Amino acid sequence: MFGQGDVYMQAVTAQEMRELDRLAIEELLIPSAALMENAGREAARVMETVFRQQAGPILILVGKGNNGGDGLIAARHLTEAGYQVQIVYAETPGRLRGDAAIQRDIAGKLGIPAIVYDQAKSAEKSDGYTQINWQQYAGIVDALLGTGARGEPREPYRSLIRQANDSGLPIVALDIPSGLDADTGALYIPHIRATVTVTFAFLKIGLLQYPGAQAAGKVVAVPIGIPTKLAERMGIKTFWISEDLLQNRFQIEDSRSRKADTHKGVYGHVLVVAGSRQMSGAGILCAKAALRTGCGLATWAVPDRLADSLLGQVAEVMLAPLPDGGRGDWEATSVHDVLKWTEGKDAVAVGPGMGRFRDGSVWMRQLWETAKCPLVLDADALNLMAEGIGEWPQRKTPTVITPHPGEMARLTNKTIAEVQADRIGIARQFAMQYGITVVLKGARSIAAAPDGTVCINSTGNPGMATGGTGDVLTGIIASLLAQGYDGMQAACWGMFLHGRAGDLAAERKGERALLASDLIELL
Repeated sequence: MFGQGDVYMQAVTAQEMRELDRLAIEELLIPSAALMENAGREAARVMETVFRQQAGPILILVGKGNNGGDGLIAARHLTEAGYQVQIVYAETPGRLRGDAAIQRDIAGKLGIPAIVYDQAKSAEKSDGYTQINWQQYAGIVDALLGTGARGEPREPYRSLIRQANDSGLPIVALDIPSGLDADTGALYIPHIRATVTVTFAFLKIGLLQYPGAQAAGKVVAVPIGIPTKLAERMGIKTFWISEDLLQNRFQIEDSRSRKADTHKGVYGHVLVVAGSRQMSGAGILCAKAALRTGCGLATWAVPDRLADSLLGQVAEVMLAPLPDGGRGDWEATSVHDVLKWTEGKDAVAVGPGMGRFRDGSVWMRQLWETAKCPLVLDADALNLMAEGIGEWPQRKTPTVITPHPGEMARLTNKTIAEVQADRIGIARQFAMQYGITVVLKGARSIAAAPDGTVCINSTGNPGMATGGTGDVLTGIIASLLAQGYDGMQAACWGMFLHGRAGDLAAERKGERALLASDLIELL
């Protein structure tokens, strides 16, 4: 995030924002004109920081709705601040209604220059319409289409959006970039590619999810007078993860200090059930990440034939060799032997690098139904789950799954494209259906709780798209569960710590050179 005015932790859909507006106007008696004035004024303040180094007038692109009204108020405040401003109406100004029409009239009485856009190729003026010489301007304000717009922009908005993008000028979008779906982050063709997006009152979910986040640029949330208590009263359950959220909603303090009189048994014991001959590194990363996150003890369960080759790979991790008839694979192990090792453990991480094997779904179901401690399931544990999860009972202890989009698609019998198109909705539905916490990985990973709460992660970078980073996340979450945090606390804090370590690693190594093991050293 580029920055925020007052910190609003909730993220809302377009419908939720409309209801918040309605409650503020009808029940709190805040005039709609006051909300619009606040929005336009706060947007202008942000614009001054963006356009300060630019020479030349600012072009304000105004649509026919309330988003256009916000732009007209911003034009007025920019003019007062000494900027040259040119208003461009996408359609005949007479089409504006309500508060936006009032702002149109105010701008006219103040003599702020205004033209009406002509999408025709001819540059000749006629009937009050004109073409735009984009190169004479220093920057653009997108006040064309707001959160209520759906589908591909039509003319004249389509041509205006394309030409604004082609101009190469910095663009500040108001509330959301035109052509972006406020609820999902889907991008219509064409859409504004903003340098900065100033969003009003509450973060819009579409700004926080890709691909929309890419088009939004840097996002600044500004207050407009709607109290956060309204969002709490409405029961809005989608949040943007920040240190404030972790501390105030989840009661997590990131000092991780320890009492002087303490011992390793106080901080939990994690059992890692992971790794194979081809992917032993997955178990190493998972176990080491668990220890770095603060658990007191970690034990790594592996098929017996592999144990000797893994001795000393992580000096601090204990090994639990499982009888395998000398084969060295998980198909030859008994889930009952794994269950014996779960006794006395505070959390179990299962799946990284295990591989799939015959009757693996039966093996996993027995572990699911019988293990009494919290579980974190990742990678091949999820692939084995997908073969029969529909008939599995709900667990009574905290359970977190950490699928990437492909694994989530298999769990839900959907395509990856369907999962990516509705990441929040699909993760929330799955979490509520099975009574578990879902961490759907990817750019802006999300955590969904059984009560429908969803948190969107704010940390991380593209350098983390490398083998093993998911294994590190599994170890982090398992460690937090072992230390006594509940499923959603462990998931949200785990995602945040994981991404922050990745950001620190990218600063030191560069995104291209980042390795999963780099994250562990920076937890």
